[in-house]
Amino acid sequence: MILGERIKRIRTFRGLTQRELGLKLGYEERNADVRVAQYESGYRVPKKDTLMEIAKILNVNYINFITEAPGCAEDIMQTFFWLDEDNRNTFHLFQLVRNPGKCNVSDDKSVRYNDSDEWPAHSPVGMWIDYGLVNEFLREWCLRKEQLKNGEISEDEYFEWKINWPATSSDVDEKGNDKNNNSYDWRKHHGL
Repeated sequence: MILGERIKRIRTFRGLTQRELGLKLGYEERNADVRVAQYESGYRVPKKDTLMEIAKILNVNYINFITEAPGCAEDIMQTFFWLDEDNRNTFHLFQLVRNPGKCNVSDDKSVRYNDSDEWPAHSPVGMWIDYGLVNEFLREWCLRKEQLKNGEISEDEYFEWKINWPATSSDVDEKGNDKNNNSYDWRKHHGL
């Protein structure tokens, strides 16, 4: 999702019109909606300070709009989150279960799965990332997607969790237990 689409998606989620956002940004009434429309269409790209103000007004983490350290764990997760917004069927997360028996066959990289209608017709390719922080984030994301699937959280709560992440992030252990030690109560603030 390009920058303008992100702004529009979050603005509409917050229930603001283009005019309302433009006025909160300090634009004159006669062109407030036009300026925001230009940002959302990609005709104009807001400056960094404007993006920071948009994030503040929309009550989201600025990393939805600004990448300060390309390739960092937060940047990787934001890329995944916005790909997930484009198509919820892109990422299928699952927690692997450790087999305590060690195998001497070091060239066997196969991970077995029980075939079902939930898997594609052709075997999927798995991937693990040797980046501890990303793995921790992925574990929590797996839990949130499972909560969404089970109806424990709503679509709006799921989106609120993503757009304010990592402030909404909490520790989740390998068994899927959530410590709820996040700094932003995303379930309470949903639908501001």
